Amino acid sequence: MAAQEPGREAAFARRIDPRREPGLSPEQRLHMARVERALQRRLRGRNVLLALGIGAVTLGIYGYTFYSVSQERFLDELEQEAEAARARARARAESAGS
Repeated sequence: MAAQEPGREAAFARRIDPRREPGLSPEQRLHMARVERALQRRLRGRNVLLALGIGAVTLGIYGYTFYSVSQERFLDELEQEAEAARARARARAESAGS
């Protein structure tokens, strides 16, 4: 790879402004504008599809999380065991007090 002169842009990275570029005919400028618009439209369409895909995955994960958490009953089981233990303790306390 050859060393680049300081302060000079690489040829492949140079951006062309069709309004200032000498030697371009009006037809060439029009064609460049059409091609650029078509590329922007295609890129915008891809961006919209990507955003919809990411949104769908996010909503799917969010929905699945709520669904799976609503299916969990371990806290209900723990609460039932605690209530049963309290009832046994009350029964022992009442039998010991009598």
